[in-house]
Amino acid sequence: MAATGKESWQQVVARSLSSPEEISQVSGLEPASVERVTALFPARINPYFLSLTRGPGDPLWRQVMPDPRELQDIGGSPDPLAEEGSSPVPNLIHRYPDRVVLLASNQCAIHCRFCNRRRRVGRGAPPPAGELGPALAYISAHQELRDVLLSGGDPLLLEDHQLESILAELRRIPHVEILRIGTRVPSALPQRITPALCRMLRKYHPLYMSLHFNHPGELTPQARKACSMLADAGIPMGSQSVLLRGINDDPDIILELARGLAALRVKPYYLFQLDQVRGAAHFQTPVEKGLEIVGRLARLLPVELVPQYAVDLPGGGGKAVLG
Repeated sequence: MAATGKESWQQVVARSLSSPEEISQVSGLEPASVERVTALFPARINPYFLSLTRGPGDPLWRQVMPDPRELQDIGGSPDPLAEEGSSPVPNLIHRYPDRVVLLASNQCAIHCRFCNRRRRVGRGAPPPAGELGPALAYISAHQELRDVLLSGGDPLLLEDHQLESILAELRRIPHVEILRIGTRVPSALPQRITPALCRMLRKYHPLYMSLHFNHPGELTPQARKACSMLADAGIPMGSQSVLLRGINDDPDIILELARGLAALRVKPYYLFQLDQVRGAAHFQTPVEKGLEIVGRLARLLPVELVPQYAVDLPGGGGKAVLG
C-alpha cells in the first residue's frame, strides 16, 4: 500500500483509502461504524501518509483515522469561525480590511479529523475554474485588498496549470501585492512538490507559504526534500501547527518539531488552540497546556523559533495570541 518513488502525486492520491470497507480493513472498526462517521465527514488517507503510521494510538494515525467519538460531539459548530457569514461571494472570505481568503479547492491530500472546514472539504467535485470568477472579480473591485491567501481544501491539490491560472489572474490585479498559499502537502503528500511546480511558483513572487505540520513524525526525508525545494525556489515558509490531545500536547514533541522545521528553513509561526469544530472535541486540550508548552520553548529556543500560541476566536473574531 505504501507509495513508491515511481508514482506521480496524482497516482498516490488516487490510491487513497476512503470507503468504509477500506477503512475497516486497516482500522479494525466495523464498516457500519466507519460509515456513520464518514457520512458526517468523508475520509481520505493516502498511502504515503498511511505508511508513516504504526497503527491505533500512533499520533499520525489518529490525525486521519475516522473515530466513533466524532459522533458523540454535538456541542461544536460546523462553522466555528463563522466564515460563511464573512463570505460576500462564493469561495471567498473577507474578514480583515486588507486581505481575503480565496477558497481555491475543496480537496486535500488527507482529511484531518479535526479540520475546521470539514463542512466543505472532500464534498463533491473540485470547483471549476469558472466558479472562482465572482471571487476574483470581487478582489479586483476592492482596491483596499493587498493580500490574498489561497486556501481550501488545499490549493496544491490543483494541477499546475489550474493553480497557475489563478495566480496569474491575481497578479494582473494591480493592488494585490502579496500572495500566500496555505497547504498541508509538504507533510502529507510531499510527492506533489515537483521541479515543475517550483519553477512555476517562482514566477509569482512575492509568494509565501503557510505549511501545516503537527508532529516530528511528519518530517520524513520526502518532506525535507519538499521543503528544501520550496525554499530554494525563494518561497518564505512558516508552519502552523494545531495543538491536539494525545498527538502533540507535549513540550518535547513541539520542541523537536520546531527544531526540525527551522533546519528546513521553515519558521515555526503558530501553535493553534483547536477550533471548536463539531466532531473534534476528543482532540481538545486545555489552554494551560498550550501555555506550558510555549513557556518551555521560550526557555530553550531563540525567540525566532518559538511559535506564537494563538486561538481563532469563535464567531469570526479573528486571531488572538495567548500568553
